[in-house]
Amino acid sequence: MNFKELLSRAKDDDLQAKEALLERYKSLLLKEAIIDSVFDEDLYQELCVTLLDCIRKFRI
Repeated sequence: MNFKELLSRAKDDDLQAKEALLERYKSLLLKEAIIDSVFDEDLYQELCVTLLDCIRKFRI
């Protein structure tokens, strides 16, 4: 499945598509959740929620 199809399915509230996108961007989200060499789990969760919100609002 290509990215556009995955994004479209995620926008349609497909849980598997959302999980696939979160997995695809997991390393970036983890990297951005490290502040002063310390992993911030709350920040990671917030970044995940923000990604899902952006997916929901994205216009294809």
